[in-house]
Amino acid sequence: MASKGKKKKKETVFLVCDECGAYNYSLRRRQGSEKLKLMKYCPKMRKHSMHTEKKK
Repeated sequence: MASKGKKKKKETVFLVCDECGAYNYSLRRRQGSEKLKLMKYCPKMRKHSMHTEKKK
């Protein structure tokens, strides 16, 4: 029999625009990792801006 490894739990997080506060993107990622900060497109402002990870 093959041994089964433990599955790491995933959590749903949202990327929020730093300038307008809109919740634009959702991701499923591993628990316990660093917060994401990415340049993403904000449809509300119609330009690229910094987005930060938040839990809802």
